Amino acid sequence: MNSANVSFVNEFILVGLTDKPELQMPLFFLFLGMYMATVLENLCLIILTVMNSHLHTPMSFFLFNLSLIDICYCSVFTPKMLMNFVLRENAISYMGCMTQVYFFCFFVVSECYVLTSMAYDRYMAICNPLLYNVVMPPKLCLILMFGSYFIAFSNAIAHTVCMLRLSFCDANTINHYFCDISPLLQLSCSSTYVNELVIFVVMSINIIVSTSTLFISYGYILSSIFHISSSEGRSKAFGTCSSHFFAVSLFFSSGAFVYFKPSSDGSVNEGKISSVLYTSVVPMMNPLIYSLRNKDIKVALRKALINRTF
Repeated sequence: MNSANVSFVNEFILVGLTDKPELQMPLFFLFLGMYMATVLENLCLIILTVMNSHLHTPMSFFLFNLSLIDICYCSVFTPKMLMNFVLRENAISYMGCMTQVYFFCFFVVSECYVLTSMAYDRYMAICNPLLYNVVMPPKLCLILMFGSYFIAFSNAIAHTVCMLRLSFCDANTINHYFCDISPLLQLSCSSTYVNELVIFVVMSINIIVSTSTLFISYGYILSSIFHISSSEGRSKAFGTCSSHFFAVSLFFSSGAFVYFKPSSDGSVNEGKISSVLYTSVVPMMNPLIYSLRNKDIKVALRKALINRTF
């Protein structure tokens, strides 16, 4: 294609979740409620883990980072989406879109590896309780978190640089509620082979490393649970493990469905629904699943409420 005949766009138009006017305000209040609940729940968990010295444990350290990531994660696109519901001005600048791509990739990959680290931590706590403090020292926790953020940074840079090399011509309508990679690739008027190759390689590595660690960790955890002599203890441990596994499975399965679907597929409505699960539902559920199933956090929360009351 002759570059002289190409007109490059300086902004994109986000279609949003739906183009039906009668659904705009109900969706606004729904996602506003979900966003407020997500921020409030995660912020309370952050404050609780920082202020309570009894919660300065590896699991609480990972929960602190998970809550921080979830707040930043949903803040990348939710405020813009809420504004679009009300103002009906769905335009986003080119650089704003690329910035959104970068931070979205960074936080979603960070969450991926933090959840993996938490599964490994639970494996050590349940399967090796006597050696837990030895095998999970603060230094190892810091290394795991630093590694998670470094991998996320590398992934985000790779995806953003590949996106910046693409040309976008007259078509500038993104069939999504934020600047996701797949719908952007469909708009490009240049070859997306490199982008699709990077997505496949990076996502394959992330999925294989994370899911293998998760399945091995939870497999050993389940094996240990079945060896618990008390039926009450076995039921309690299984309930905690199953809720954790459900949250992790929802996050990974919905993300894999979106990114392993060919970008040439014209129908992205299913992808938008799946995106809602891992961008809005999971961050809202995480504090409830991981904190209300944690005895130490429930005790600390109860004490904080009692002190607040009196």
